[in-house]
Amino acid sequence: MMGGYVCAVDVGTGSARAGILDASGNLLGRADHRIAMHQPKPGHAEHDSEDVWRAVCAAVRAARENAGVAAEDIAGIAFDATCSLVMRDVEGKQLSVSTSGEDRWDTVVWLDHRAIAEAGECTASGHRVLDHVGGVMSPEMQIPKLMWLKRHLPGQWPKTGYFFDLADFLAWKASGSLARSQCTLTCKWTYLAHEASGWQMDFLNKVALGDLLQRGNLPQRASPVGTDLGPLLPEAAAALGLTTACRVGTGLIDAYAGALGVLGGFVGDLAGIERHLALIAGTSSCVMAMSLEPRHFVGGWGPYFGATLADCWMSEGGQSATGALLDHIIRWHGAGGEPDAAAHRRIAERVAELRATEGEAFASRLHVLPDFHGNRSPRADPHAVGVISGLTLDATFDSLCRLYWRTAVGIALGMRHILETLNDSGYVIDTLHVTGGHTKNPLLMELYADATGCTVVEPVVDDAVLLGTGMVAARAAGLYPSLAAACTGMQQTGRARRPNPVRRASFDRDYRVFLEMHRQRQVLEAL
Repeated sequence: MMGGYVCAVDVGTGSARAGILDASGNLLGRADHRIAMHQPKPGHAEHDSEDVWRAVCAAVRAARENAGVAAEDIAGIAFDATCSLVMRDVEGKQLSVSTSGEDRWDTVVWLDHRAIAEAGECTASGHRVLDHVGGVMSPEMQIPKLMWLKRHLPGQWPKTGYFFDLADFLAWKASGSLARSQCTLTCKWTYLAHEASGWQMDFLNKVALGDLLQRGNLPQRASPVGTDLGPLLPEAAAALGLTTACRVGTGLIDAYAGALGVLGGFVGDLAGIERHLALIAGTSSCVMAMSLEPRHFVGGWGPYFGATLADCWMSEGGQSATGALLDHIIRWHGAGGEPDAAAHRRIAERVAELRATEGEAFASRLHVLPDFHGNRSPRADPHAVGVISGLTLDATFDSLCRLYWRTAVGIALGMRHILETLNDSGYVIDTLHVTGGHTKNPLLMELYADATGCTVVEPVVDDAVLLGTGMVAARAAGLYPSLAAACTGMQQTGRARRPNPVRRASFDRDYRVFLEMHRQRQVLEAL
């Protein structure tokens, strides 16, 4: 008799994490293991998929040990991962994607930007698949990367037998199934899940990838998230420290697992789900919104049909640098130094003291447009730059605190800008569900409520990504009759913070300045 536990695996850019959860969504134990990255030249980043698999296996074994749960009690496993691209030969063996020629480097990492020219060609095609990627193809999508591989490594293309998104590769390693997730294909491969024929062959022919499905062993139809792909293969079960009674679920991209973890609990009120936004916030910030109808918004990816829940559309946007920007401000300022957790804490404490003394006047003439690494949403301008207005010769620690505070304000106003664009597109968002590193920053958590006017919900257990993937595993294991039921049964509570109405007028004023700075930057660049 199988127990009611599941294993969730989350593969990020630098490590693989695993968690053991019970059927109520409680995380009982977790562990992580580093993975290698190869960067042979600027803009190129590669993984070794066997190294990733070994890291996954090590993390799963350690997480189960930490949880104190027997192998035979793990009923299901599912994988989320970055949207990295794995290439294998006709025998399923590693095949190089690298200019170095080493077969071990068989995976193009999600953040790899080698295919900028190919992405531009996709955009220039004007094909309607672009309607579901914000009108502009990103070099982080799989189609431009595949174009680059076919064009620049022509000797490899005839040898190819399999292409996988990383989450699908891990499911294949675990189960032997060649199914592909509706999440991965819809979000990264220009597959239109809402249409009878998901693959748009006229587009693939136009970008010289007419042989993609045959070369990559890709199915005609994608599999819904949480589909049972079958039991663990004997060799996979042995490597993971689990049993062949454990079922494998169709997985998803990491950010979508996070969105499922924080928004899935509202599946019982699909009509009201358009009030809620998932904000997965760390080095950069990703926002995810669900709706019953397709809603296009400027500077966003999607809408994607069935990328998590079967009957929902998902739209994705974000900010290119948020936590990374605050780190940069600390490093950049003469009184800063290394931006470790202690530095952020010391600054936040001093900001609180200065605000208590100076009130609304605190740093009120300082304004920051936070596009230091481009503007992903809603401007969709990777070439956008940051702007600071109101600097003086003050180089003290207090001046760093003022600049840090106003940078945090700028980040929150950027989120308001995205929210207003989403709501102009038909959403009615009034609640932000924040997960990730920003939950540890009291200034940002306060500002997300006060500067946007939204209620901000912080999960009590801050591991929404593992929770979302655990929901998928529970569905595949048959612990719940549907993914929606798993989301309802495993949802976790959160702490709500409501906006302070006293501060609304000053943030409305700041927001007018924020929009004017956007306009003035365009004027200056036009000159």
